[in-house]
Amino acid sequence: MTTINKSKPVMVTGATGYVAGWVVKRLLEEGLTVHATVRNPDDKQKLAHLDAIAANAPGSIRYFKAELLTEGSFAEAMKDCELVYHTASPYTLDVKDPQRDLVDPALKGTQNVLMQANKTPSVKRVVVTSSCAAIYSDCSDLDRTPNGIFTEEIWNTTSNLEYQPYSYSKTLAEKEAWRIAGEQNQWDLVVVNPCGVFGPALNPKYSTSESTSMLKQLGDGTLKTGAPNIGIGIVDVRDLADAHFAAGFNPDANGRNIICGHNSSMLEMAKILHKEFGNTHAVPNRAVPKWLLMMVGPMVNKVITRRFVKNNVNREWKADNSKSKRELGMKYRPLEETLHDSFHALIDGGVLKTGKK
Repeated sequence: MTTINKSKPVMVTGATGYVAGWVVKRLLEEGLTVHATVRNPDDKQKLAHLDAIAANAPGSIRYFKAELLTEGSFAEAMKDCELVYHTASPYTLDVKDPQRDLVDPALKGTQNVLMQANKTPSVKRVVVTSSCAAIYSDCSDLDRTPNGIFTEEIWNTTSNLEYQPYSYSKTLAEKEAWRIAGEQNQWDLVVVNPCGVFGPALNPKYSTSESTSMLKQLGDGTLKTGAPNIGIGIVDVRDLADAHFAAGFNPDANGRNIICGHNSSMLEMAKILHKEFGNTHAVPNRAVPKWLLMMVGPMVNKVITRRFVKNNVNREWKADNSKSKRELGMKYRPLEETLHDSFHALIDGGVLKTGKK
């Protein structure tokens, strides 16, 4: 059991990130002092949304400059903290150099944060934001699971630098986190493994999450001929923030924790959004045929290879979220609420224009 003193500061890496922003908001609303690491503390525009939240919350925020690849970069921010949230890690699928753009920041960033925890006597718990990508690469991986469902016991064994490099980066980083944690007894490690994260971004204009890109494509006409019927798990970013809070402050939180509200698909998402936004945006309500994706997918997006289509289209995605409900007290909001709020945030933020294309 690890009890965290709420009068001590809490460190959050990558505080301007999509997920991290909501974690920071939750901490501030609980009256905590947040040590937020960012690349540039002087970029007031990128920090404005966090400043606004802090101004209306009982907690307070301090910014610290830190770089994932710079050793010792997190020392000042971590000082006096009992709890550390490591959320910073690049999430992008279209990269030129997977080693440089994904693996190095994920792996070395994790090493830098956790090795700094070893050097900071106050640290009692580290919560690492991993991903269900560290559990699987493709929906077809379900064929090799014991009961046709993804659980915390399963690790991704099918990704590499050439195929699904983002999943590969998350797998390597999480395994490294467990290795470092196992070699010391000062602090305990709790890992959060979210599936696809959706919900409103606190700062839509600066949100670079893949979920924002996916929703934008569902509304801007890119996919007006049809949505790929790809199985995905979905969790609301606000629920994910609650999961992080519980992972940090629940004394009994432990191990890996799948955070997933719904076993869904891109096609189901499109149909839900079409009901409300079909008259104002080019949201599809039917599937694009698998054979067509096989033909044109690689030309439209280099990530959509024939192998990817074969392993993911017309296949379901299924994960067991019972541990999160049982041990973290998770309650997940309806899928419709998540998607509607996400879409409205993109419209209100000027990211998605009204009008069909």
